[in-house]
Amino acid sequence: MQSREFKDAIFARFAQIAAAFSSPKRIEIVDLLAQGERHVDAVARETGLTVANTSRHLQILKGANLVATRKDGLLVFYRLADPMVLRGYRALQELSEARLAEVARLVRDYFGGTDGLEPVERDELLRRARRRDVVVLDVRPREEYAAGHIAGAVSLPLPELQRRLSELPRGRRVVAYCRGPYCVLAAEAVRLLRKRGIDAVRLKDGFPEWRDAGLPVEAGAAAAPHRAKEQVR
Repeated sequence: MQSREFKDAIFARFAQIAAAFSSPKRIEIVDLLAQGERHVDAVARETGLTVANTSRHLQILKGANLVATRKDGLLVFYRLADPMVLRGYRALQELSEARLAEVARLVRDYFGGTDGLEPVERDELLRRARRRDVVVLDVRPREEYAAGHIAGAVSLPLPELQRRLSELPRGRRVVAYCRGPYCVLAAEAVRLLRKRGIDAVRLKDGFPEWRDAGLPVEAGAAAAPHRAKEQVR
């Protein structure tokens, strides 16, 4: 192989990865699969796409070896192929934050109303959870909680939050978290809780960042909030 052929070939492979990340919906799918594996219908439901379009996007991601699959009967489940995929996605976020002022403006405009109090950092949440002076609230869908969650967190998916507020322990600050730093579920939960007079803030990032920092995590189905498990040790 000549040097020009090599350069053309290697840069084409790099471009294949870049192209896989070139669609907003494919980036959203990567963000979703960072929470755990999903079958096609579930990905379509979460992203607002048709099943056909979802399958097309997933095949592009699979063609770039960014996702892997397993079959369970007629269902095909997709997952991130390797932790490096999530690291690559985070690098893309960081580059966008550093080079595009619009990213900071969008974050400020959306989260500014929620974060009249600064969002909680991971280290602070760990300290306060160990002292048991906060309720750690996971507002993601149940299947994401079951796949993995912050140790001691209680599951109260956002669509159920308003009708189940009475189940939350009183007298402690609520720290809500969801999928990551740009996930809107925790922000919406905090807005609702504050309107009801409950002291609430959101975690600055989400479960994948907590897990990858080596902090305590668990997996399994949810207990009711009023029977919350022991908090993070």
